[in-house]
Amino acid sequence: MFKRFGGSGGIWKPKNPHSLEYLKYLHGLLLKNEKVTEQNRTLLVEALRSIAEILIWGDQNDSTVFDFFLEKQMLAYFLRIMKQKCGTYVCVQLLQTLNILFENIRHETSLYFLLSNNHVNSIITHRFDFSNEEIMAYYISFLKTLSFKLNSYTIHFFFNEQTNDFPLYTEAIKFFNHSEGMVRIAVRTLSLNVYRVSDQPMLDFIRNKTAAPYFSNLVWFIGNHVIDIDNFIQSTDNDTASRDRLSDLLAEHLDHIHYVNDILCLRIDSLNEVLTTQLLQRLFIPLYLGSLVPEIQRNTLHVSKVVALFLLTNVFLIITHKPLVEQLLSMLLFGDENDIQVQSLPTELTRDSLAASLEMACESSGVTVQSRSGSVSEPLPARDRAESLTTTAVDAVAEIDDGGAPPTNAYPASASFSSSSTDKSKGDRPLFASHMNTLNCEESDHTAFFGILLLYAICHNEGVPDSLLEAAQIPAISSERGSRCDRELLGRLIDLISCAGKRESRVRLITVELCCLTLRQLILATDTGTNVIQDQFLAQLLTTREVIVNELADVIDQDDMFLDIFEDEYERFERENLKIDYVSSDPALLLPPSTTPLSGVEFAKRLPCGPQEHVRKAVRVYFHLRKFLLDLEGVEETRLPLSNPKDCVTVNDCLNLNNSDLLSCTVSLKTGTKYQRFLVADGLQLILVEPDPKRVGWGIVRFVGFLQDIELTGDKDDSRALHIVVNQPGSKSKPNAQPLLTAKLVFDDHIRCMAAKQRLTKGRQKARQFKLDTIADVLEVPKKAATADSTAASSPAAFRAFKAARGKAPGYASKKELGARSSPKRSTEAQSSGSMDIPLKDFSVARRGSESTPAAPADPQSSEPDEVKVPDDPTASSSSVTSGEATARDIILPSKLRKATVQDL
Repeated sequence: MFKRFGGSGGIWKPKNPHSLEYLKYLHGLLLKNEKVTEQNRTLLVEALRSIAEILIWGDQNDSTVFDFFLEKQMLAYFLRIMKQKCGTYVCVQLLQTLNILFENIRHETSLYFLLSNNHVNSIITHRFDFSNEEIMAYYISFLKTLSFKLNSYTIHFFFNEQTNDFPLYTEAIKFFNHSEGMVRIAVRTLSLNVYRVSDQPMLDFIRNKTAAPYFSNLVWFIGNHVIDIDNFIQSTDNDTASRDRLSDLLAEHLDHIHYVNDILCLRIDSLNEVLTTQLLQRLFIPLYLGSLVPEIQRNTLHVSKVVALFLLTNVFLIITHKPLVEQLLSMLLFGDENDIQVQSLPTELTRDSLAASLEMACESSGVTVQSRSGSVSEPLPARDRAESLTTTAVDAVAEIDDGGAPPTNAYPASASFSSSSTDKSKGDRPLFASHMNTLNCEESDHTAFFGILLLYAICHNEGVPDSLLEAAQIPAISSERGSRCDRELLGRLIDLISCAGKRESRVRLITVELCCLTLRQLILATDTGTNVIQDQFLAQLLTTREVIVNELADVIDQDDMFLDIFEDEYERFERENLKIDYVSSDPALLLPPSTTPLSGVEFAKRLPCGPQEHVRKAVRVYFHLRKFLLDLEGVEETRLPLSNPKDCVTVNDCLNLNNSDLLSCTVSLKTGTKYQRFLVADGLQLILVEPDPKRVGWGIVRFVGFLQDIELTGDKDDSRALHIVVNQPGSKSKPNAQPLLTAKLVFDDHIRCMAAKQRLTKGRQKARQFKLDTIADVLEVPKKAATADSTAASSPAAFRAFKAARGKAPGYASKKELGARSSPKRSTEAQSSGSMDIPLKDFSVARRGSESTPAAPADPQSSEPDEVKVPDDPTASSSSVTSGEATARDIILPSKLRKATVQDL
């Protein structure tokens, strides 16, 4: 390839590209093509790529390769090429070659060879055309790769202590606010790699020469980004496009806070002092806390209370540096008007004043700041208020002395607050009073949610001292019991739960869940435990429960969907746990609360729309309140869920079918597959069984579903066929839920088909009524008036027919797991669909088994006039209940089975 482009003259080209001879050949090419032209550009690019490949090979196989590279000063050729106007094509290849080379070098000796003679620093300080995106990307990637090679030995190749020169760091931080996100991330990574190196002269240089301007500029950038977030939230609705845009803005902000926390966690005291001062005095106190009391700072910069609470919440969730969180929390709990006004931000300065002041401060520190093309991100259109944040950097640089020490009179430490400020009334603590006022949710819970979330974050922050929380009468979650709890705080939280119990309230479910979680933890951390809930508060909670129960009692029998809603909401209540890290940055919660499902916001995070969603909300609030009251009493839940999985039949169970009322049918699926099965029904479940070939009179469960979830329709073309759909539990509230089974059941004749339809229809009605009666018992409301038949069918014995039993009298339907066929781990949900891929079996064994057991004589008084009579079937033995309470067909159970069950109970 090289001979094809000429310029190689009589240089001999070795055949082996991985050899010292080949490197010598490439060195000759560079000598003959020192000047970059249009004709030899491609030749030089290929030579540079090959040099990197040979050096990586030599690092692992032949040390003489690096000896030759160092001897010939080949990096100097790279510099000569860069200094020419070689164009983007060659510059990109040079930077890519250097990046690959340093990224793949493994031996320290080889690395020292490459870093010697200061050529790398010269490349770093070279003036590239950073307006080109490719050059910018490869350049910052090259710097980041070098930062990963830093340690206590290699740092001396980059930092010159005599001249106070550290180009790798100073050049990189100039791009801290570049418009490209990947560049900003690379700069943050590089700076952290630099700070981790344990070299005191280097850290002194950073502290004394660059910390103040860099951190002040960083704080300015964070503040401007916060203003962008606030402006965006106030100018948009809670729709999908807005949430996506806001999600990007929040991700960028959280990256900044995590970056700050990473610096603080390095425990470099000299840097932490500067950074803490910048954050507290120029961002957290004047902007974050000041926005909670905008009436005190009428002519200063502030954001909305929702955004301020969101910002403070994420500070306490992420940052654990004790000096910072302790001072910030002290100000929040005990700060007064004077503390806030001292830290206020004017609104008159422009962005240009920041750049000028920052450049002057850096020059006075001996560091030259040169403008980089494309290094500053473009502001969002709504930026009028943001420009006032420029005073952050201006004042920050001015307040740091020559030694870089932060002001000693920033504001009092938390110890002084804990001793004297606890006697202040709420009026003397405007910030804390404002925080308490955010918990008022009569009009909306938008600010209340983040107000509670802030309280949760404060209590769980490891850097917050327990003594500070105790001074404010906030129980410390991590400490032993013995704390007191502020009465007003408890009252506000309980008022919120009471407000959520009202039908017209605008409190979302996620706010109720967070409130119960926080309130529960606060109470359990107190010295008196549940006794902290005084009679007044307990009565208020019980009244709220009564209001919710009365609302549910009005719809328990009127709404056909109520049972499905109740069970679906309880399943969600048990399954879905609140993830604080997720909800604290959820854009759907930061935007104004949505009132329609068309917004795409999940139900718990928006307000209900329509009567049915109001019922769903009332049910979920009842579950939260019920669990909270049970936890206060130290009692476990025993009455929910309505269907206990332990009492239900599951797939692969083996059932004793002697004396059971069976109906043989052919199951035809949509795919055309057909299976021969027996249809069995107990009080709650529809069961399809296959006879056990090893045990006469027993059957293996191949499918099971709840009777309450079935849909039946006849076949107009075949009187023997019945179309059945078994839905998933709660499928009516799940728009895209697929049914567990959709099939056609074909019976031997139309009489058996009619009997099956009647049994399943009555079974569905009575199963649903049984659960509705159970709900009425849970809610402690009167049941619907029932007939003698429904009363008998609603007894617990009728709905536990196939409960596992051993050593029972003959005729008792037993259930046990099939050892070899059972699943190793049973599903917690009994409604799981069974497999229908079992091949057709010979049912003669089952027939002989059923015929060998005599059936009980029928009682003529126990059958209803409209009952369909099924003729004698050799495949199943029919029997009826000897008791006069209900027939076997009424409860869809064999007579001896029900009789034995009642006697057993």
